[in-house]
Amino acid sequence: MDRLSADRMFVQVVRQGSFAAAAQQLGVSSGQASKLVSALESDLGVRLLNRTTRATALTAEGETYFTRIAAILDQLDDLDGSLRDAGRTPKGTLRLTAPLTFGTVQLVPALADFAKLHPGILLDVQFTDSAMSLAEHGFDAAIRVGEPRDSALKMRKLAQIQVRFVAAATYLRMHGVPRRPEDLARHDIITDTNFARPDDWSFGGDHPTLHLPGRLRFSNAEACVIACAAGLGIAHIPDFVSASAINDGRLIEVLKPYRPAPSGVYAITPAGRHMPSRLRVLIDFLLARWGPDHNWAD
Repeated sequence: MDRLSADRMFVQVVRQGSFAAAAQQLGVSSGQASKLVSALESDLGVRLLNRTTRATALTAEGETYFTRIAAILDQLDDLDGSLRDAGRTPKGTLRLTAPLTFGTVQLVPALADFAKLHPGILLDVQFTDSAMSLAEHGFDAAIRVGEPRDSALKMRKLAQIQVRFVAAATYLRMHGVPRRPEDLARHDIITDTNFARPDDWSFGGDHPTLHLPGRLRFSNAEACVIACAAGLGIAHIPDFVSASAINDGRLIEVLKPYRPAPSGVYAITPAGRHMPSRLRVLIDFLLARWGPDHNWAD
């Protein structure tokens, strides 16, 4: 058995959702695709996929194996591509989509520096908080905040996001400093409606989620920062937009021991496609600028 071919086929079956689509992607028959995955399962001694006439689904072992082997194969493909492109000057158009607030606050300054380094690359960037399809809209990559769930796409973690609970000193002097999440029930809440469940606030550890609807509701984290700095209440805001206000004293972080688990900023690219050098150098640039454990308060 060609183990590398079997691994690639398994990853494509998961990403494409069927043996037929994976076989077409890799240029083999559906029967050969099934044989490769069966041989891989036999070699590993575990079942990776539950097959029915209508669909395939990962087993628990398959999910674990997919997560690890897909990352390894993606890194191998990136290495191959970087060697092939060595010595070539990156050029051409890069079409990107990114969230509005993160895009304008953090990505645009990075892209401005990138554009100075690579004058041969044309940047075409669309800012939207909708998760737009890469294939349908012709994007080379998407920058997305939060944990991606689409296994049919490749992802690279570019940075880390930490939600922080913040308020102005003037507000805290008038209303008191909350010591536990339950104390927020008696405070004025400012809601960032960009969250998937904006009125349900999560906290670290085993602390339960609390339902905290706000009187002031904004679909923009920068607006929440302005309202907080004006002393109008407490908000939970990602640190990529709140860190500067915390650093200069306009906002004070509260409930630090109850910070929720961090999430990430990811570069999302289509799977099973050679990554052009212009996209590779951008992702490498952003990784060098930020990094998976980047602290926006620095």
